[in-house]
Amino acid sequence: MALVVMCGQPCSGKSEAAACLTAALHSSVADVTVRIIDESSLHLGRNDSYKDMVVEKNLRGVLRSEVDRSVSRDSIIIVDSLNNIKGYRYELWCLARASGIRYCVFFCDTEVDHCREWNVKRQEKGEPSYDSNIFEDLVRRFERPDRRSRWDSPLFELVPSREEIVESSPVIAEAVSYLTKKVDSKTRDVKVLQPTIATQSVRTTEANSLYEMDKATQEVVSAIVEAQSCGLGLAMNKITLGPNLPTISFTV
Repeated sequence: MALVVMCGQPCSGKSEAAACLTAALHSSVADVTVRIIDESSLHLGRNDSYKDMVVEKNLRGVLRSEVDRSVSRDSIIIVDSLNNIKGYRYELWCLARASGIRYCVFFCDTEVDHCREWNVKRQEKGEPSYDSNIFEDLVRRFERPDRRSRWDSPLFELVPSREEIVESSPVIAEAVSYLTKKVDSKTRDVKVLQPTIATQSVRTTEANSLYEMDKATQEVVSAIVEAQSCGLGLAMNKITLGPNLPTISFTV
């Protein structure tokens, strides 16, 4: 149905906005299925996930894989993470396009000073927060979304310093309308991504699959019988099926 990519600096209010968006979606459409994918849902800690570039790259890979498994035309998936790298947002956009669903970016445009203040308050309260050095590094590397880029469009911008993060926020209402509006031939303000030939997987029919499997099996059996006959009854440890094919090993 749709993929929503939350975006913003650390401690910018993304999780609160994602929760409000989820509540607003349930209020708008009673039977809608909404799932939030974030670090905590995958049992990953904030500091452990961003302590260096290697683990951060692994985190993005885990999130991307979970999104890939979850996106469908029957549910709305919200990726509640930093999503601070434009190349990564492009990868998520490609997943949405391959699934033929709607896509949007929800940007919490919070000033860095406010984010830093909120992070310190969370540290003092013992709530999930970022170590100061990790926080400053993430702030420095943040790449703002640009609505001119297809992977950042449509872009819904919420400015927490000017407006409260609540379910009734005009920006959240606008996003809900975009995500739930019925699409027909006359609809112009809602874009459903269409998969390209490159993103569509070719499905082999069951009959062809059985034929190919039987053919391959017969070829392997024939190769084994021929190798045994050439071995003049001697014990064989392994045989080679041909170029670019695996070697079959025999063990007693």
